[in-house]
Amino acid sequence: MKININNIKTLGLTSMLFVASSCSLTDFGDMNVTPNAIATPVTSALLTNSLIAMDGPATTGGLLGSLYCQYMAETQYTETSLYSTQQVAWDGIYAGMLYDLQNIINQNSNPATAVYASTNGSNKNQIAIARIIKAYTLLTMTDRWGDLPMSEALQEKVNPKYDSQQEVYTALFKELKEASTQFDGGVAVKGDILFGGDATKWKKFANTVRMIMALRISKVDAATGKSQFADALAGGVIETNADNAAMAYPGGTFKNPWFSLYDGRKDYAVSTQFATILSDSQDPRLQMIAAPNSKGQIAPVPYGLLRDDVTKNYTDFSFVLTPAMRAANSQSFILTAAHAFLARAEAAQQGWTNENAKDMYNKGIEMSWKQWGVFDQAKFNTFIASTSVDLATNPLAKIQLQRYIAFFPDGNMGWSEWRRTGVPALKPTVNATNSSKQIPRRYAYGPSEPTINSINYKAAVGKLTGGDTQDARVWWDK
Repeated sequence: MKININNIKTLGLTSMLFVASSCSLTDFGDMNVTPNAIATPVTSALLTNSLIAMDGPATTGGLLGSLYCQYMAETQYTETSLYSTQQVAWDGIYAGMLYDLQNIINQNSNPATAVYASTNGSNKNQIAIARIIKAYTLLTMTDRWGDLPMSEALQEKVNPKYDSQQEVYTALFKELKEASTQFDGGVAVKGDILFGGDATKWKKFANTVRMIMALRISKVDAATGKSQFADALAGGVIETNADNAAMAYPGGTFKNPWFSLYDGRKDYAVSTQFATILSDSQDPRLQMIAAPNSKGQIAPVPYGLLRDDVTKNYTDFSFVLTPAMRAANSQSFILTAAHAFLARAEAAQQGWTNENAKDMYNKGIEMSWKQWGVFDQAKFNTFIASTSVDLATNPLAKIQLQRYIAFFPDGNMGWSEWRRTGVPALKPTVNATNSSKQIPRRYAYGPSEPTINSINYKAAVGKLTGGDTQDARVWWDK
């Protein structure tokens, strides 16, 4: 990877196409733009651009994960479901979103630019938010690729080294904690379309991310996981749906990505495998997760079919999400109270905390039902008392299954949880085209890495069992 700040400043031009204030995507500000570069970056615009990029379950990266963990099935071009995608480039993330976030940090840290940057919120608050988003983004990246450039990335180094995933996790734990304590109570940050500059919500978000991370390393470093989990929980986490990290799209120019995914196309359906998990337990979330077909029926598509099989036999199927959930101006959820409570349930079941696992589990499902708008107290009581849901038997697996369900449709998270736990017991498609015929465990590095950053690429690949393939496992995947 070749990331040279001096050579990619013009990439920031995209970030300046709009300026957002608070939670509005429609409040445009002034820009001082030269034909070739941004003379003075407007940090509120950089932040808004980064937050939109942060919400990526319906983008290429998120869709790959959703297919690998079988949330969805392809209906037009099924090659990805057959594991044909070998190499995935990360260049656009570094040169786009991460560059913008680093620019926010730099502009607010440099005495020469900090005064102007402060017109978009206090310097420390801007830096704190940028650090949290950057850490979350690097988390989703390292969970997909494994080792990657971090400590030397975005620092004008032509050939940054790859940090090990263990080093990345260690640094991100530290980064999230430090950032959450950096807020100074000063002027709220402009351009924050996620939390409107609310520092308390950002702190809860950062701590909830730490809890997710802590459980993810439970098989390789349980001691660190337990310590980090307890510290994050004590710092305050998401506990109500009012505090959910949910991107509210206004429609128009800025549409919900799930709306855009189906705008003139119909390439994805809810998979039969995922729908069956919900229908077997009579889970009402299925009615929101899968849109009825033209006959008013939930009609999922089996995962991993050949193109001809799908196009001939499945022409009237259920899209992902009901129309109301994927309207142009619908919300898109990133991290929620359901995720937090179910993480607490698993931690309690593992003996990491003194909380009651059943209470946390039931609360997590309740929050998820309310998030999806299907909560009914009587139906909920029946559901959590059913043998397929109650924790009387196989409690850990049932908690992990509910975590997998709650992350839908975020394939990055769902795929990571499946790789860590093996829950649910997914089977690879019989039509797999990759050499191992198994569900991918990671992304292979992009095609430019072996030539542009050869030495560091080879060092990273040398630590992968079997080399740079989909079958090699990331550090925590045991």
